[in-house]
Amino acid sequence: MDAVWYVAYGSNLYRERFACYLAGGRPAGGARHYTGCRDPSPARAERRVTLPGGIYFALTSLTWGGGMAFYDPTLPGRAAARAYLVTRAQFCDIVSQEMRRETGADPDLTEVLTTSRQTLGPGRYETIIKVGDRDGHPMLTFTSPHGTADADLNAPTAPYLTMLGHGLRESHGWPPPQAAAYLSTRPGAQGTWTTPQITTLLT
Repeated sequence: MDAVWYVAYGSNLYRERFACYLAGGRPAGGARHYTGCRDPSPARAERRVTLPGGIYFALTSLTWGGGMAFYDPTLPGRAAARAYLVTRAQFCDIVSQEMRRETGADPDLTEVLTTSRQTLGPGRYETIIKVGDRDGHPMLTFTSPHGTADADLNAPTAPYLTMLGHGLRESHGWPPPQAAAYLSTRPGAQGTWTTPQITTLLT
């Protein structure tokens, strides 16, 4: 396996933000500087995709404050996502940065490729899920080890929602009201953020 689709459903929907994971840097509105991958080359290809299930917001982000986006394949509906074709080493470095570990480690991904799920540890984004195949390459994402029902739901902050909204517009072509309606109805955001409020953020 020399290449893999990294499937992003959160702030990495936005290409400029994802570039910080590849080449290093700090995203606009974020509090964290990313070291980047061993190979800082841009993704070989990009595709807009949807996944069975949905996203929810939980825990507290050290980068953005407020809840972070997680993927739950058991939720009803479809989750909007963006697939980036990267090398296996780049994917491993992206996972390491998300887990706040040093880059350079290449974990054995045999388990997720054969069973569609692999837990690297108990942390926030240490569960890797295979969500399909495309053009002969596996599609992998990572999320929390548990689903929405067991999550500590928490509303996201305005800068984080803005980043997600820009990503939805850029990757799926959604206008602000459509992106806002999607985000405001996700568990964790619902009841705190309304569609008009998020639409205002995105315009």
